[in-house]
Amino acid sequence: MRIKTIYASFITLTATCITFIAFQNPNNNNANFSEKVKVSLRDAGNKLLLTNKDTSSLILPIRKVKDNRYEIAFEGSLSITPDSLVGIVNSSLKNAKLSKQFIVEVINCSTQEVSYSFQITGNKEENIVPCQGRVLPFDCYTVQVLFIENNSFFRSNKNLILISLLLLVLTFYAITYFKQKSKNKPFNKLDDHIKIGNYKFYETQNKLVKDTFEIKLSTKECELINMFSSQQNQVIKRDVIIKKIWEDNGVFVGRSLDTFISKLRKKFKDDESINIINVHGVGYKLEVS
Repeated sequence: MRIKTIYASFITLTATCITFIAFQNPNNNNANFSEKVKVSLRDAGNKLLLTNKDTSSLILPIRKVKDNRYEIAFEGSLSITPDSLVGIVNSSLKNAKLSKQFIVEVINCSTQEVSYSFQITGNKEENIVPCQGRVLPFDCYTVQVLFIENNSFFRSNKNLILISLLLLVLTFYAITYFKQKSKNKPFNKLDDHIKIGNYKFYETQNKLVKDTFEIKLSTKECELINMFSSQQNQVIKRDVIIKKIWEDNGVFVGRSLDTFISKLRKKFKDDESINIINVHGVGYKLEVS
């Protein structure tokens, strides 16, 4: 019951996270991304005009050219220094916590040709920033920014996805752990007994119960049954049994183990599915079919 409860709890938590992610509206994320881009690019446009000591010309509304590509346009002409442009765009996008991967193109208004471009990858060693130091002459330009890595659904929800995956892993380990623990000690806490075939073994009460029939057990019989019941269908070495039941508590005398095994066989005689087998030269096995 405990395993099922834990399993159900983990699955419920995981399902809740996944459901939350599934019902997120990607359009809301995209809309938010678009607005942040427009604000940051307007900031970049303003800084470009200030490098030209222009405090009066207008920056035209930031336009979304197509998916992930946005354009800054100016009321008048200006001169652009590549070094300044790279620093300004980088700074504005960084402050807005936008994508670190993008391509910038400076386009001449008259010819529609790309006068200058550079690419930022998020890794300095891989950035492509050519022709630094060469100033573009005073003219009409637009600046287009193409975002390579958009604020996508999975990117914006990566924390929730990681939590869901973590919960799945924890579910697996929790189930494995408690199943193993249950195998090692098949103890039913509801009525304080261990099931052995058709018998119920009550360790604390020193008794075996089959239906309504009770069989009283001695301390040594109880210790032996407890040892066998925790390792049903497994061979337990004779030396291990002797050390645990007798030597750790006193001196082992003669054929005490064989005598007690014989007694236990008689106590389980009414259940044909139970048999205590002597594995010659090794030990004993409580076989429950």
